[in-house]
Formats: sequence, C-alpha cells, structure tokens
Amino acid sequence: MELTKAKLSDIPAMQKLVKPYIDEGLVLSRSDDEIANMIRSYTIARENGKIAGFAALYIYTPKLGEIRSLAVAKARQGKGIGGAITQKLIEEAKFLELEHILTLTYRASFFERLGFKIAPKEEVWHHKVWEDCIRCKHFPTCNETALILKI
Repeated sequence: MELTKAKLSDIPAMQKLVKPYIDEGLVLSRSDDEIANMIRSYTIARENGKIAGFAALYIYTPKLGEIRSLAVAKARQGKGIGGAITQKLIEEAKFLELEHILTLTYRASFFERLGFKIAPKEEVWHHKVWEDCIRCKHFPTCNETALILKI
C-alpha cells in the first residue's frame, strides 16, 4: 500500500469509491468541484495503482482540523487501510502544528482505537454545522458521535 496526496485525475475514482457510503447516508456528498477545491487536503491509499481508500484533513482554525470523508473500498475493509490513512493525516496535523483534530462518525470505536476521545457535540458543532451539517439528510437529528484527538 502506498499513501500519497490526491491528484485531480483521482476525482472520478474517489467519487466511485465513496458513492455507496453516500447512498447509505454515512458520508456527505461532495461535488467534483468541491473535491477539486480541497484536493490538497486528501490523502489516498493505493494498492496496485488503484485507490483503496481516502480521507481529508480539513482545517477550521490555526488550532483545529477535522478528519472527514474517510472511505475505504468495501472489499478492502479490515485490512488496516483506514487506520493507515488516519495516522498519515494525524502526522500531517502535527506537522501543521494543529492542537486538536475532530471527527464526526458512525464508527466511533475505529477512532477511539487511534486515540480519539468522545466529546460532546456542543464542543465541535459550531465548527461544522453551517459548513457541512446543514446539507446532510440527517440534519438536524444527527446521531453521529463527535470525537477529538489532542495532538
């Protein structure tokens, strides 16, 4: 497995990989233009030249970032790909000198294994709600778990 930054030419494969998660309501849909605008925030896991997973490190403030849009190909789950991507993004956050990383997820135990701690949504909500949550089909009755990692 190789971890690299995403390229614009990766967008169609990224959209194909994430579509089942969007359809299930687990990941927020993003247009090709939105992904292109944030392409530098995405880290890709490649296996044999194909995208096996990806996620983004989105920066809210000079102290706070978010790991978002984590998706691993269904056939490749349970192989450590999501953990490797997340660890790479944590390293990037440390390099950038962020103090905290947040995430909102339906799979809290995954992030807890990586050191994230459950946090009241009220602590992170104001950073995310008007940016993303307002567009989600589950808004305002979100049942995702908020987690934070202190770096």
